Amino acid sequence: MSPRAGPAAGCPFCRIARGEEPAAVVLESPAVVAFLDHRPLFPGHCLVVPREHVETLGELPSHLTAPLFEAVSRLARAVETALAADGSFVAVNNRVSQSVPHLHAHVVPRRRGDGLRGFFWPRGRYESAAAMEETRARIAGALAAEA
Repeated sequence: MSPRAGPAAGCPFCRIARGEEPAAVVLESPAVVAFLDHRPLFPGHCLVVPREHVETLGELPSHLTAPLFEAVSRLARAVETALAADGSFVAVNNRVSQSVPHLHAHVVPRRRGDGLRGFFWPRGRYESAAAMEETRARIAGALAAEA
């Protein structure tokens, strides 16, 4: 199958990775590309994507895990240094709130008092210690089933 066939053919992030779509690229490697988000939370907000078309973190092949997250780590440091930011916010959405169905990590420069309040959704508590334990056991069970 040609690299332009299949779901990646129309994917805007795949087109950027192939050099077919313009982008403000800040980092390139054989496995990943990073570029400025065209609708940033703050100036310097970058997206880091694997060149290979992968829709979610759960689908990321193991050979791409280290290159992707090494690039995210490097970029987080670079954004903070280059923009004199106090820190950075790194996030990955899977399906929900994922405007482009291609895995991408957001690296956003942060400054104290910038108005971004931690997570973007309300946080709560478990109704009881038993409810917390039930949730823990269900997740641990799903992990064990994968192994």
